[in-house]
Order: sequence, then structure tokens, then C-alpha cells
Amino acid sequence: MSATGAPICNARRRFLGAVAVTLALVASVPVAAQEEVDVATIQRIQAEEAEHSQIMDIASWLSDVYAPRLTWSPGEGRAADWTMEQMKSWGLQNVHEETWSDPPGIGWENERFSLMATSPVPFIVQAVPRAWSASTDGTVSGTAIRVEAGCGAELMQQYAGKLKGAFVLPTSAVNRPVVDFEPTGRRDTDEQLAAMAAATPQAGGGRARFGGRGGAAIQRSPVCQAEFERDSAAAAAAGRRFFARPGINTNDTTLLRWMENQGVAAILLGDTRHTEGDIGTDNGAPRMADAPKVPFVHVAMESYGRLARMVEKGVPVQLELNMQNRFFPQNTSSFNIIGEIPGTDPALEDQVVMLGGHFDTWHGGTGATDNGAGSATMLEAVRLLMKLGLKPRRTVRIALWTGEEQGLLGSRAYVRQHFGSADASGFHATPEQAKLAAYFNVDNGGGKIRGVYLQGIEAERPIFDAWMGPFRDQGMATLTIRNTGGTDHLSFIAAGLPGFQFIQDPLDYSNLTHHTNQDVYEHLIPDDMKFNAAVVASFVWQAAQRDEMLPRPPMPEATNRR
Repeated sequence: MSATGAPICNARRRFLGAVAVTLALVASVPVAAQEEVDVATIQRIQAEEAEHSQIMDIASWLSDVYAPRLTWSPGEGRAADWTMEQMKSWGLQNVHEETWSDPPGIGWENERFSLMATSPVPFIVQAVPRAWSASTDGTVSGTAIRVEAGCGAELMQQYAGKLKGAFVLPTSAVNRPVVDFEPTGRRDTDEQLAAMAAATPQAGGGRARFGGRGGAAIQRSPVCQAEFERDSAAAAAAGRRFFARPGINTNDTTLLRWMENQGVAAILLGDTRHTEGDIGTDNGAPRMADAPKVPFVHVAMESYGRLARMVEKGVPVQLELNMQNRFFPQNTSSFNIIGEIPGTDPALEDQVVMLGGHFDTWHGGTGATDNGAGSATMLEAVRLLMKLGLKPRRTVRIALWTGEEQGLLGSRAYVRQHFGSADASGFHATPEQAKLAAYFNVDNGGGKIRGVYLQGIEAERPIFDAWMGPFRDQGMATLTIRNTGGTDHLSFIAAGLPGFQFIQDPLDYSNLTHHTNQDVYEHLIPDDMKFNAAVVASFVWQAAQRDEMLPRPPMPEATNRR
């Protein structure tokens, strides 16, 4: 055995050992009163996953071969073709794409990228293109210039005629320390899980667990405050989100058009840690065919800080950039991937249990943890059900969404089409809305599942508590009434449907891989992934077999929101 093979075998032995303990103890696991648990089938699911798992191979195909999968890009289409072929080979029925086009987008892929400092000394600048950025005209060279942060009006007045051929570095990104005194990767402690279990209901969702990169409140001049109020009001009227960040407003089309006319070589966005890919794409302007042709680059702070400090010392810094991006204006619509295991009970077969996660990624890495892990988990879960020849009473439907990173676009479109929508007069449900038994989602990285967010539906507690029984000895024992947000189960909750996200160990998702160029296969833990697939398959099976559908949240109220 090679040295590199030993850790893998040891990890496999640990996983098999944990499953063996579960199989030995599961018969004695107490279950909630009146809620049946199909222990025998769960044992089969666990054993199949332990001995014949394919989840890491699926994750590799999605993360290594068919990545990235930016929404509207040809890459997501290539990945979808492969995924649907796999689903068909496992025996799933009704495998197809369902397109959506609200809002329309535009396809984009990076084909070449290189950013170097050439003077005073040559060095590689750690960076990735910003999504939907314009290309450079071949290789462009220019001087790095620090630009004082401000709103469009102030910047245009202060820097008119000074930016031709310049690489612009907004000062707001300078001097952010990147030292983290907490462990990069961690698991939830017993105390943290206990606090979640003891939590009281909360309003709204929000991915609070995974923190943010926010800072102090932004101080604005009177001119900039007026501009901010104007832009935020326009965003609200258009039914879209508005984010105000310090530095250059990357959604200010007027400012960007001015910079294009000034002849700016590129705008360099300093990132807190590593390189991100999602800043400034929230209002749709960067995805417009007639967007300003200004090259944007995300630069890791370790490189950005060096550039900025040299410029501050008066040292001329010359940069050289070659960034070739290709647009696909014909790709205005995207799609969701759907497949089914038909139900077998004549009384229940028209009811549906859904499982899913978002299929799209950003482009700086390969989308392994966000959300190749979730997509692979759901694919493995349905493969397990098919491999074992299980015949669910209800129909099981997998859905892999695109457009999640742009605002849950794919799942929202699906929910509107199949289940209904709300307007000022109320919620208008379709007949299908009454037939959806449950939706289960995975999209918080590849960390081990530790429980379930109840999304405020207290009636779910005894059911899920029973279903967790076979996994409790392996660390899945927490139910919290809290909500969690930021991902596709919210589209279902908004339609009065029971949609759930699992509690997962954070690992290094929030502080290293989420939306960065570090989001790659090496940050997936095989044992966690296998465990998650067995959990999801078991929950889906239980939901498909129980006599009643799961309890639902309150029906949504009337709304004037888009």
C-alpha cells in the first residue's frame, strides 16, 4: 500500500466502524410516540453507502471536470448533460430540464487570465476575474493608482482626466488584516448545538450562522448620501436588492460608463481573504449586453495590500493584465434539472417528496462546497434509493437549481410555475401545491449533518426527532425552531410548503471556501459526505412512506413585492 493510500483506507475503516455501531444499536434507539421509523430500510441505506458509495466520484465529476457552472454559462449546460445521463443510467424517470427566463441573463465564461506586476519587481498577483467582466484588448499594461473611496459624483469630479491606462485600486480595500485567530475549520460543539436546540422562534431567515464580511457603518458625504438614497429607492421600486459597499459602487452604471470613457485599464477589487467572485452582480447591470466595458478583477488581500502599500510609498507599480472573457448573449434563459422515482401507492403516487440543492456555482474555484457538495449529496441519495430497488409510496423528485447565487432564481421560478405565487390580493396556489409533501435542501458546504432547522414549524419536531434516531449516535441529534436563510428551501416556505435545510458542521465553509477560489474538491471530507447522503436518502424515504404529509408553515400573505 502506498503512503498516500493509508489515510484513505483508515478513513474508510472509521466510516464503516461508525455504521457498524449504528446497525448494532439502532434497534434500541427510542423513537417519538406514534411516528414509525423504517429501521430495516435505513440500515440497508447506511450499509450500501458505507460499502459502495459513489458520492465522492460524483463530486469529483462536478468539481473537477464539469466546473465552474456559472448561471447562463455553457459550463452549466455541459454539466447538466452529464448529470442527466447519470440520472437516467440509475433508472430515474421523467429526467428533463425545465427552463426559466425571469429575469433574463447573459452567458459568460473566462477563457484566459494572467495578472502580473512587472515593476519595480516582477511578481504574480493572486486574482480571478469578476463574473461578467469585460475583457482586456489583449495584454494591457499600466500604472497602479489608488483612488479614494467615494460615490460616483465625487469620483468623477476628483479623477477626471487622471485614469487613462490606470489600474484602479479603491482605498477602502486597503489594510484589512487577514490573520484569523479562530481555527480555519471547525465542527459544532455540544454547547453550540445545545444553544441552537434551546433557541426561540425568530423572524425572517438569514444565514447568520455563516456570518458575513461586514464592517462598520458607511459614513457618507451629503452628496453621496443623496446618491445612495436615490439608488436604493430605485432598486426598491424595481423589486431588486441594493447593496451599498464602501469604495467604488460596482453597480453604478453611470460611473462605470464614465470610467470606460476615461480609458481605465482595469478596476482591482481587494477581497478580505483569497478571491471572491460575486461582488457587484446583484442588480443585473453586469449581466446586461450593453454593460460598460470595464475590466474587473478580484485580488486576494495578500496581493492587494502589497500593491497598495508600494503605491502609498510613491513607488511606481506597473501591472500587466491579459483577461479574455467570452459572452454568450443567446443564453438568456437557464434551467432546473428534474428527475423522478415514481410513486407506487395508488392513493399517494400523485403526492411528491422533493430533494434538491443549487447546481450553479461561482467561477473563482470549482464550486465543490458551494454547492457541488449539495448536488452530489442529492444525486447520491436518489442513486441509493434506486440501487436498493426501493419502491416509494409517494413520488420522489430531485431538483437541481440554477440561478441560486443570483437570488434563488431557479427555485423561485419552479415554485411559481408549479405551486403558485402571491400578489397584492393574496397567494394563488396551484393544484400541485396541495400535493407537495416536503422539500429537503443541502447548501451549507460539505460538513456533516447534525440536525434540522424546523423553519418555525414546531409540529415537525416529534417527526424529525424520530427520524434522527438511527443517526443520533453519530452526532445528528439537534432540532432548532430557528430559521436559516440564503438558499432554495426558502422558495418553498414562501409558498406555504414545508421546506427544510439541514444543520451542518461549518468546517471551513464560511471563512475560507464560500465564494472564493479555495472552493475546490480538497475541502470535502468523504466521511461527512457519505453520512449526509445516507441521512438525506433516509429522510426522503420516511417522508415518502408515512401516511400523512408533513405539517406545513402558515400560508403566505398578500404582497406587493416582485
